[in-house]
Amino acid sequence: MKKKAIVNDTAVCQVRMQAISDTMSVLSGKWKFHILGTLIEGNKLGFMDLLREINGIGTKMLSKELQDLEINGLVSRTVMNTKPITVKYAITENGATLAPVIDELAKWGVAYRQSVVGTE
Repeated sequence: MKKKAIVNDTAVCQVRMQAISDTMSVLSGKWKFHILGTLIEGNKLGFMDLLREINGIGTKMLSKELQDLEINGLVSRTVMNTKPITVKYAITENGATLAPVIDELAKWGVAYRQSVVGTE
């Protein structure tokens, strides 16, 4: 007979797991952390600036990810009254709260790479 797995189904655990699920839903994908980290460091950046800063991302993907981040209130989009029209993207106050999370992920990544590969 198989043993039944013990699952912590307390209310606190369920709230925590829902919060993790929500976070993963908002931040999932290969590029969102790259975009957020770049905007946190670079303040307001244009689309082409972001495209140049984030190695390997294509225009369609950058556009899609910026839309997702804007919908979720992490990035703001400002259309400048110029000819040709210029669009600037910036981290929102809500998005800036991710700075310590991104910093910790970067620290973990450096430590992990050192432990596995032996280099930074």
